[in-house]
Amino acid sequence: MTHADLPPTNTRRWVPRRKAKVVAAIEGGLIEEAEALSRYGLSPEEIALWRSALRRHGMRGLCVTRLGDHRRASE
Repeated sequence: MTHADLPPTNTRRWVPRRKAKVVAAIEGGLIEEAEALSRYGLSPEEIALWRSALRRHGMRGLCVTRLGDHRRASE
């Protein structure tokens, strides 16, 4: 993965594929989490939620319509 593979800095619609790319870039050392937060206007909580959802449920866990279902299932 390279910087060219990252979502555009003006991304406002966060589909699962884009979320996964940002998480992979952070975890793979391509960008620092602080850079991703600044670049995309995200909060640390959003990144943490994406990481957790991806780890627990794979790409399906990153679907906004599914987040509530996954949260209830894990409680």
